[in-house]
Formats: sequence, structure tokens, C-alpha cells
Amino acid sequence: MKISLEQLSRLDRHAQAVIHSLDQALYQVTLTIGDDSYLLTENSGSILRRHSLQQVRELLREMPLDSIRLRHQSAYDEMIGQPVRTADNTLDVPLSLDVMTAPVIH
Repeated sequence: MKISLEQLSRLDRHAQAVIHSLDQALYQVTLTIGDDSYLLTENSGSILRRHSLQQVRELLREMPLDSIRLRHQSAYDEMIGQPVRTADNTLDVPLSLDVMTAPVIH
């Protein structure tokens, strides 16, 4: 299922967000609301993709979220020709809901 940024902003209950690191600099977001999972989209309906983790976090800053996590699955073994491991190699890191802003340099 999908949910747009506008729909997310109007939710009357909180969601849990997972920012998926898909490539060196490509991020998508899935949300868990109750028992359901949603792919976050632009208001136009296209899948939300950003090239910066900071950009994604800024988009989510004002949304009704309980938590944000960054999730990445390494393709290292595949890249160097090793067999795929049977164990899960997912890195799952909790992120702060507070967004760091760039310091002002005078």
C-alpha cells in the first residue's frame, strides 16, 4: 500500500518510519501504521526518493511519527563474488526525531 506526504501529515495517530538506504545515496521510506505497512509517496503518487538522508529527515520532521530508523542491507558479498549469506546482514539504526541544522558561520 502507499501513503502520500499529505496523507501522512493528516494522520490522527502516530506511525513508525523506516528510511531505507538503497544505494550509495538513494533513500526511500516505508511506514508502519498499526499492523499495516505503507510506501511513502510524493503527493503526485510517485515513490518518494531522495539523494540525502538529511533531506528525508527534514521532510519527516513535522510528521506524526513515533520513531525513525535507518535500514541498510549490504551487497558487499555479492559485489566481490562471494555466495549470498544465509544470515541477515541488515544494519538497523534508530535515528533521532530532531534534525540537525547546519551551523551559521559568521
